[in-house]
Amino acid sequence: MSTTPPLQIAVLGIGMMGLPMARRLCAAGHRVHAWNRTRAKAELLLDSGATVHQHPADAVRHADITISMLENGPVVGDVLFAQGAAAAMRPDSLFIDMASIQPREAREHAARLADMGIAHLDAPVSGGTVGAEAATLAIMVGGEPADYQRAQTVFAALGRCTHVGPHGSGQLAKLANQMIVGITIGAVAEALLFAAKGGADMAKVREAINGGFAESRILQLHGQRMVERDFAPRGRMSVQLKDMRNALATAAEIGFEAPVTALFETLYAQSIEHGLGALDHSGLFVELAQRNAME
Repeated sequence: MSTTPPLQIAVLGIGMMGLPMARRLCAAGHRVHAWNRTRAKAELLLDSGATVHQHPADAVRHADITISMLENGPVVGDVLFAQGAAAAMRPDSLFIDMASIQPREAREHAARLADMGIAHLDAPVSGGTVGAEAATLAIMVGGEPADYQRAQTVFAALGRCTHVGPHGSGQLAKLANQMIVGITIGAVAEALLFAAKGGADMAKVREAINGGFAESRILQLHGQRMVERDFAPRGRMSVQLKDMRNALATAAEIGFEAPVTALFETLYAQSIEHGLGALDHSGLFVELAQRNAME
């Protein structure tokens, strides 16, 4: 009886998201080749059976599929084209950028890789470290339909995928997601603090409005963190600010006015200026509480 051989998969960027995602790929039976700028982080995958490489070009050299979970668009471009990863990839291989970058950057990378005979998908994710560990990530994919089908084995090990359009569309969907997340965190924080300032029990208010029209994943998960004052980072405030700024930059490119996002970009930026950048993005609660002399 024949079986499908495991894929050779390179994972570039072994951070808070890349680590559990790479572990999931190892658990699915794939041969994972890992690289991270700080090697010690990649070495956490050794017990899962991954091979750790000193240079990104070494990690991708024999890969069927290369996955990026790098910090931002310029870093992705640097690793691909300045550090030699793209030049080392097989011409028939597939590069899946699962980092959150600007749609314009994704389209530029796709075009440069196509000139080298390498396929490209932009496939950012939502769900945080919890979703990465549980393989329940929402994966938003832009690119050619044939390449999307080719990536199904990889996506199946990580969560639920949806093809949303051509190159750059995955990043547009992720920015839309992050606009909703960032804005809703602010709405939940402000509403709970408003209730508490007036004398209500914040925890009970959150419980009372669950099940009504205000119910959301943000109210359930981030609202609970606010009640418990648990702002250990799962998605950092600094990353949320990066995403809001990417959304505003893209809005300017396409001629779209986004006043609500602009307001929250300012709030997250000021939170970081006030020393809250290392907190979870639900830590916007702390900024709003301080403004109201409640913390």
